[in-house]
Amino acid sequence: MRQLASVILAAGDGTRLKSNRPKALHEVCGHPMLYHVLKVASAADAKRHVAVVGYEGDQIRTAFSDHSNIEFADQLERLGTGHAMMMTSEHFKDYDGDILVLCGDTPLFKVETLNKLVEWHRHQDASATILTAELKDAKGYGRILRYDDNRVQGIVEEKDANRYERAIREINTGTYCFDSKHLFDALGKITQENVQNEYYLTDCIRILVDEGNRVEAVITEDSEEVIGVNTRVQLAQAEKILRSRILERHMIEGITILDPGSCYVDDEVEIGKDTVICPGTTISGRSRIGEGCRIGPNTQIIDSIIGDRSDVNASFVKDVEVKPGTTVGPFANLVHGVSGS
Repeated sequence: MRQLASVILAAGDGTRLKSNRPKALHEVCGHPMLYHVLKVASAADAKRHVAVVGYEGDQIRTAFSDHSNIEFADQLERLGTGHAMMMTSEHFKDYDGDILVLCGDTPLFKVETLNKLVEWHRHQDASATILTAELKDAKGYGRILRYDDNRVQGIVEEKDANRYERAIREINTGTYCFDSKHLFDALGKITQENVQNEYYLTDCIRILVDEGNRVEAVITEDSEEVIGVNTRVQLAQAEKILRSRILERHMIEGITILDPGSCYVDDEVEIGKDTVICPGTTISGRSRIGEGCRIGPNTQIIDSIIGDRSDVNASFVKDVEVKPGTTVGPFANLVHGVSGS
């Protein structure tokens, strides 16, 4: 089995988010976007992770200081995605395997999608495989160019595309699987001859095709996964999608959620079967809810343990252990301690 590593491009600043924090540190469902990308890359069996950081990179290093399997590469000048990949070359000097390339502002990818990408890449013995999507409105994305026989020809960035190319609906998601040797060989041949005067990672695809290497494309089944976060509006959109997935997972596992549109549950929360979550409820942090409980309405639980068969109604509970069979509220405010007998 070939080795698999990931590179996460996380050098974006927070300009369009109107923020002093790096973009990758903005949270979705209680965790930075970079956390979600790292998590899915690990679930896809990538053993090493290199995050390319730039603006306020020390903030990212500090936030992930307890993650032993992530390394960092600095992109001090923002000269494009190809330039970002060049900054990782020392990390992969003696590496011979496959590299997943992911964006640090795309927190919605599912492990099944990345597994499909890697499996197809290896099955086809490809030098590069692009994850693509078909969108009704492809504005802002690079377009996939194909030959008449449907083979991948290359990728054209929107600012460099002509009107015919801009009409193409198949877009580049910015996610790839590369053979490491072919990737770094191609990176040494790209130039800044484009409208942006940047080094495009997408130019590696054209170079590999021109040299007769096999380049494949895999189309995502769920275009929601490709959403990148550049504004607060898109951040809220990503939050809504991921929260919906979390609630759906709990409902499938035997939890009743009376009004999913008004409930918020973080990704790490555990809930026992036959528990009922009422409208207006927020459960966050490392909370654990037992079996047969009734939580809400209008309740907030943070980093707490709620014992089996407990009822927490219209209350605020933080850093508290609620014993089994306990009734809390309405209108209780519990912080730090143990409740019930």
